[in-house]
Amino acid sequence: MTYPHRLETALAHLAATGIMKSNYAPPLFRILWRIGVHVRPPHFASFSANFLLTGAWFGVVWGALMWLLVWPGTGKSSLVAAITALVSGVSFGLCMALYYRHGARKYKLPEWSQIPQEKLVR
Repeated sequence: MTYPHRLETALAHLAATGIMKSNYAPPLFRILWRIGVHVRPPHFASFSANFLLTGAWFGVVWGALMWLLVWPGTGKSSLVAAITALVSGVSFGLCMALYYRHGARKYKLPEWSQIPQEKLVR
């Protein structure tokens, strides 16, 4: 099965669970899918993949915004700002990875490798 078809099947499965679309297809993932990056929906991704992807994205974006908008007037050194952004990214990534792992278990979602074999019941 091709990736786009597998992704469509997985998203339909997630929609059938009642999970809100903004939770099973968050903006970061929709952007990645739109530009052609083959990432699994977050509920089907591994803990480490969710941790790295969401943590890195949040740490970089949040750190850049804080550096440009908040920290210039505080005299915070670039090292302290980088460490703060890193800790924030790690914390956010850990929380999101735990959230998606909990959701996958709560809704008894199949493994990504089982998606093609499973028949979706609507």
